[in-house]
Amino acid sequence: MKKQGLAILGSTGSIGVQTLDVVRENPDRFEIISLTANSNWELLARQAREFDADSVAIADERYYGQLKEALADTDVKVFAGSKSVGDTVDNSNIDTVVNALVGYAGMMPTLRAVECGKKVALANKESLVVGGETIMRKAVEHRAPILPVDSEHSAIFQCLTGEVSPVRRLILTCSGGAFRDLPREALANVTVEQALKHPQWTMGAKITIDSATLVNKGFEVIEAHWLFGTDADRISVIIHPQSIVHSLVEFEDGALKAQLGTPDMRMPISYALMYPHRAVRGSEPFSFADHPTLTFAEADRAKYPALDIAYDCLRRGGTAACTMNGANETAVAAFLAHKCTYPDIVRTIEYALANATFKTDPTTDDYALCNDEARALASKFLGI
Repeated sequence: MKKQGLAILGSTGSIGVQTLDVVRENPDRFEIISLTANSNWELLARQAREFDADSVAIADERYYGQLKEALADTDVKVFAGSKSVGDTVDNSNIDTVVNALVGYAGMMPTLRAVECGKKVALANKESLVVGGETIMRKAVEHRAPILPVDSEHSAIFQCLTGEVSPVRRLILTCSGGAFRDLPREALANVTVEQALKHPQWTMGAKITIDSATLVNKGFEVIEAHWLFGTDADRISVIIHPQSIVHSLVEFEDGALKAQLGTPDMRMPISYALMYPHRAVRGSEPFSFADHPTLTFAEADRAKYPALDIAYDCLRRGGTAACTMNGANETAVAAFLAHKCTYPDIVRTIEYALANATFKTDPTTDDYALCNDEARALASKFLGI
């Protein structure tokens, strides 16, 4: 069997590291062609050595010298700059691009990958949040499959496999984030350290904050729309604290299908890479006795206003979600740097959406302009 050639964009982040775990478990199935990172050149160099990568790219050009020197005694080709991350996907030996980049930076590499006809294992939800219409159209045009890595979208994908009947509803489950048990009135005084303590998943800092505000879940609603062609009115969100049911699909006859499992991202990663096959993994069998109670509750829209904002952006279309994303990225970075309060994140999004230029049928250039404008508006609102 020919090995599947992989490019992992964002290989030093949480999803990238776990993707390499899957590769370690299946050395006969995968070959690492290219790895990229934003700034963690030391881990990137170690990964390149271990997996004998053909090339690496570091987005932050300040670390090019250190990375080049660290790999000087190897045949690994070293590139630097954000453009080089996107250029990575052009290699003809790459069959699948795993996009594990964080934020808006992941959109253009996703577009580049589908235009090259590559399979995309997509963990960068912002690609579809910002440019879903363009990317999905190009994916069809170039026959480039996009397989979801997010656990919720992977669950829906698994539930839909083999089904031919219409869907009544997609139901995305949600842990509720770090503050699910905290009263709304107490959110004004929460700290960065508290927000980073996710009750179920171990993830990067930004997505952990997005999980607390439910911006992440709102973005997943938008992503689900583009991945599965389902209207906003037929996509629901429900709080499920145990994170065992990863999502559900309700069919027209009233039947519900759910995908269950322990919170482990290596399962959806391996499914995206190996579909339609499943990995053979050495994990312990699921114990129902250890999880005797599974509970569900409606999301408190007053406590989590970002959820309805995301639904509104989906219904508006155009550049609305791009504005929301750019403002959110700026506000989350400010919060993590202790430059604003937790409630300021949603306030910043609301301000940007109220003041940004709106385009109904944007080009990729329009997305770039919209992203810049959203960040400028967010910075103005926050005074940074």
